[in-house]
Amino acid sequence: MLTENASMYAKFGISKEVLGFGTKIEEELKERFAKIDEVAEYNQLKVIHAMQVNKVSEACLYSTTGYGYNDLGRDTLEKVYATAFGTEDALVRPQIACGTHALAVALSGNLRPGDELLSPVGKPYDTLEEVIGIRPSNGSLAEYGVTYRQVDLKEDGSFDYEGIAKALNERTKLVTIQRSKGYQTRATLSVTRIGELISFIKGIKPDVICMVDNCYGEFVEKKEPSDVGADLIVGSLIKNPGGGLAPAGGYIAGKKEYVENAAFRLLSPGLGKEVGASLGVNSSFYQGFFLAPTVTAGALKGAVFAANIYERLGFAVVPNGKESRHDIIQAVTFGTPEGVIAFCQGIQAAAPVDSFVAPEPWDMPGYDSPVIMAAGAFVQGSSIELSADGPIKPPYAVYFQGGLTWQHAKLGILMSLQKLLDAGIVRLP
Repeated sequence: MLTENASMYAKFGISKEVLGFGTKIEEELKERFAKIDEVAEYNQLKVIHAMQVNKVSEACLYSTTGYGYNDLGRDTLEKVYATAFGTEDALVRPQIACGTHALAVALSGNLRPGDELLSPVGKPYDTLEEVIGIRPSNGSLAEYGVTYRQVDLKEDGSFDYEGIAKALNERTKLVTIQRSKGYQTRATLSVTRIGELISFIKGIKPDVICMVDNCYGEFVEKKEPSDVGADLIVGSLIKNPGGGLAPAGGYIAGKKEYVENAAFRLLSPGLGKEVGASLGVNSSFYQGFFLAPTVTAGALKGAVFAANIYERLGFAVVPNGKESRHDIIQAVTFGTPEGVIAFCQGIQAAAPVDSFVAPEPWDMPGYDSPVIMAAGAFVQGSSIELSADGPIKPPYAVYFQGGLTWQHAKLGILMSLQKLLDAGIVRLP
């Protein structure tokens, strides 16, 4: 006889065999999940403390329009972010459209013609290629006379310290470090490793700006890159720090001078942080940041669950089922387009929004190959909500992330497995 929970899963088309396989793996992860909850507890306290010391009040939840002068909620929220992330200042705005936009603002605000940008961790995420000018695009940094240099990671994923030392020169103004893997199957960088890299770079060139693309990494560990020497950390509010409630926006946190430079680029020289109406989003921004540690924990459990499920079935997964976690993204390499597509269609079928839609690959702006994205989300494109995506090109890997609750993430993974099983792509052991 089916249990009540099993009966509910059956309504989604999940077989007893798939549910049993998933339940067995979940049982093995209890100790791992307890450690994730312990980190979430620490970060929850950190966020509440930041809100209390900056005297968040009911008035902070109100909205402004027009120029947005003297927006108490906006200005206090930026102090909350700065306190939580241990930085001098922060820019947290709905006018920042996405993570790529936040990175573009931080880069263009702090680089000038003749400066050089260095990536010591290899190729950046696809959408940043056009920002930099690796792939030509109108308005790229390259068009404004900013050059770019890159040092790839070694085959074992370690930093090429010798290559980095050679690449640093008198024109190197800013070093960009991407914490997460993007559409690659390299390991995500831990905060400790990021700190070691920054220390090495600063030892050679103390005045260089070290910026970390912190997308997908916030609240996964007890420390952030800003705690280990990063001058700037940048992220999106429709990822971890928005807690699933922020309807848009991004943040740039770090040293005051560099944050102000970014604000002048985002808004206007001479105006900077003084303008920019909050337009009714303050409450969502505050409450989302409050929920972010526990929401991130739910997404992290889903990623660990996915790693263990698919590793057990013989697929290459990054990180593997036992490795320490430093972001919420789980990469699974299927080796075929059909595997990527079936996985994404399973994630979509588990969504609360647009579950009846079957995602297909398409030519998305900013990418060099067709991309499939599953995202039945309350906020369009929100990747702290249950989502999966991947480029339709070798090695045919899919990237899974999000889940506002662990229970929803679990459903998504089981649905993906069921789709793959039904298509004959996998077999249960």
